[in-house]
Amino acid sequence: MLRKGFLWLFILYSGVLLAQDPEFTQFYANPLYLNPAFAGTARCPRLALNYRNQWPALTGTFVTYTASYDQHVEALGGGVGLLVLNDKAGEATLTTTNVSGIYSYQLNVTREFSVKFGLQGTYVQKKVDWDKLTFGDMIDPRYGFIYETQEIRPNTNKSFWDFSGGILGYSNRFYGGVAVHHMTEPEEFYIKSSPGSKLPMKITAHLGAVIPIAGNRDGTTYISPNFLYQKQRDFQQYNIGLYVAKAPLVGGLWYRGGDAFIALVGLQQGIFKFGYSYDVTVSKLYNASAGSHELSLGLQFPCHPKKKRFRTIKCPSF
Repeated sequence: MLRKGFLWLFILYSGVLLAQDPEFTQFYANPLYLNPAFAGTARCPRLALNYRNQWPALTGTFVTYTASYDQHVEALGGGVGLLVLNDKAGEATLTTTNVSGIYSYQLNVTREFSVKFGLQGTYVQKKVDWDKLTFGDMIDPRYGFIYETQEIRPNTNKSFWDFSGGILGYSNRFYGGVAVHHMTEPEEFYIKSSPGSKLPMKITAHLGAVIPIAGNRDGTTYISPNFLYQKQRDFQQYNIGLYVAKAPLVGGLWYRGGDAFIALVGLQQGIFKFGYSYDVTVSKLYNASAGSHELSLGLQFPCHPKKKRFRTIKCPSF
């Protein structure tokens, strides 16, 4: 607990905050978080709810929730979306809430290939719970933490605007895209500005394919190899894996470079889809972290019959 207090004093008074975005294992179950260009790719209204509990056995676990809605709007020539994120770190000592509005424009390049361009504006609010911090001057050698700290309580709320963009290309079988989050690298400092307090730009590249199983004509049985790469300042990560689907079930197995193996199982029935994934940590945190759990719930609502010139993306739902 003492270390936590010293850590937050460092964050608050030095102005240096080396942030890293929350991550989700089920990329395509959280499409707007992956790439804003996914807004409207299903054409009809789509709702996605996601929950991730990372390293639950550690003190001060990381818990992240997202909720998103998107659909294609013919009058706007593209898709619109709303994404809300809430992230709690260190027993909710640091809470981050994001609210994003998204627009994506669709361009049908050929009869077989389409491109979408997405823009995202996000209002970010970060809050430190000062009452959960502990400091050295609160300690009595005999009775422990019994005193009030003499540290001056700073302004523990920080709000700012953030902007992101993405591009997505896809055909009936292949898809790929690039997203750039935090393009303006906004300041995250609480007390004073510092070159190290910027939210670093995150670059995400993803690529995949849907390969129907021989003899399957309705497209409900397929395998789907996928690759994802992310870079945020000095942090780099790649994920490589494979989905296997035979309606109504979907399974997947992934490897996240140097960090974890990931197993996934999903169910799609009617307008509902539900997924569960578990990250088996293979790093030095293996014995202490208890892995990571992630749940997703999606609703794909029906809408009016699609127009011939609109092409939806065929990619995994998890």
